[in-house]
Amino acid sequence: MTKPKENLEVWMRGPIAGLAPLLQPVAHAILQAREEVNLMMIDFPDELIWERPSGVASVAFHLQHLSGVLDRLFTYANNQILNEDQLELLALEADSTQFLTVKGLLTRFNNQVNKALTQLKNIDEKTLLEPRGIGRKQIPTNLLGLLFHAAEHTQRHTGQLYVTVRILQNS
Repeated sequence: MTKPKENLEVWMRGPIAGLAPLLQPVAHAILQAREEVNLMMIDFPDELIWERPSGVASVAFHLQHLSGVLDRLFTYANNQILNEDQLELLALEADSTQFLTVKGLLTRFNNQVNKALTQLKNIDEKTLLEPRGIGRKQIPTNLLGLLFHAAEHTQRHTGQLYVTVRILQNS
């Protein structure tokens, strides 16, 4: 018995229109993360977003980091360096004195995913092996490496967020 198409994971639903074949896995992973994050955060209370059960990273950290890492890695993919606003947001990811809401954090994440997908649609597959630098030290990589890392890092934090949410909801 097969699942109905709407219950399939993103990668099983077929190619995303307007996206080069080699970039499909990146988009699929990011879109899968978006679906999972939005589902797990339904009815999650704002007052728990900074809780750190057993010392793990908070829900607020993960939601900010998911947005931030996509923004930063796609900036490097564009062969640019981070601007002051990006550096400030990075510094604030673990700052529990911020007043944040689940709705606001999800809006930022969803907007960042949309921005990443737009950027992916504008990438020519022929450029995937072009060199890129990461951070102030310009650690060498290439465009494909940055995009792959953006996808896997997004998935990693989605999984960590899931565990933190489940622990807090069952406390």
